[in-house]
Amino acid sequence: MTQETAALLRCCRICPRECGVNRLKGQTGFCGAGAKIKAARAALHFWEEPCLSGKSGSGAVFFSGCSLGCVFCQNREISANMFGLELPEGRLEEIFLELQAQSARNINLVTPTHYLPQIAEALERAKAQGLSIPVVWNSSGYEKPESLRRLNGLVDIYLPDFKYLSSRMAGRYSGTADYPHWAWAALEEMTLQVGEPVFDNSPPDGGFPAMQRGVILRHLLLPGLLEDGKALLCRVFEQYGNRIFYSLMSQYTPLNHVPGFPELDHRVSPEEYDDFVDFAAELGIENGFIQEGSSAEESFIPAFDYQGILPTKPSGNL
Repeated sequence: MTQETAALLRCCRICPRECGVNRLKGQTGFCGAGAKIKAARAALHFWEEPCLSGKSGSGAVFFSGCSLGCVFCQNREISANMFGLELPEGRLEEIFLELQAQSARNINLVTPTHYLPQIAEALERAKAQGLSIPVVWNSSGYEKPESLRRLNGLVDIYLPDFKYLSSRMAGRYSGTADYPHWAWAALEEMTLQVGEPVFDNSPPDGGFPAMQRGVILRHLLLPGLLEDGKALLCRVFEQYGNRIFYSLMSQYTPLNHVPGFPELDHRVSPEEYDDFVDFAAELGIENGFIQEGSSAEESFIPAFDYQGILPTKPSGNL
């Protein structure tokens, strides 16, 4: 761990919550993370956008903890309950290289924000050892631009959520009314870093053209928030047009851990989602992905079983 990373963890203000805890001494803030990276799975993942997964899969690393804490989170086992294993020094870059050796299209860092400085170090070491596939930052969008600048030159593709335009809804469902402010600021920094989309039109796995650089903005349509979703698309498209990609998601699935939110006890109807997609097309969005109705099932959630986390060769560290 570098002195720079240690200083950031000593008084943690990596995300907008700015808890100020000393993670080096075992203190934890809202995200639940300590000084060591904790992860629950590292494996080929086939349920991302086709330009990311292709036929060979995206090399997804699922990190434990989360700085946002949405009530409807479908990865709650790892995001809120901190299920996972602590990684010894040097293990994360090994994981990246192992995924590359499995022909992963990219390294897909899932919910990584609260480990940003440690991940940046691991990426630098992995690239020095031969990591050459694109790196995807797959996040909630609740991030500080000054923190994201540490990733400039290390991350090739940003895959942020933009969950709400409404501060009131952000406060109700994610416990932070300032989410829209930070999501806007983060999106601006991300687009500045990676620019307009770049694709490999002849990917080695023969699948959908593989994104090499760019931003894909995700929006998960929630029950009752169709108008908020439309307003969000208007604002984003006005500023970025088709210089970014849009992923319009229909996969919201009500789970048992959201009592007290009866308005979220059902899926978005096909009619609502079709309305949302039609609205996007009328706006002029051409660079986009949509989901089939079958996506709204729990089956796309991977098993958090430590796959790929333990060393392939015994090292005595875990």
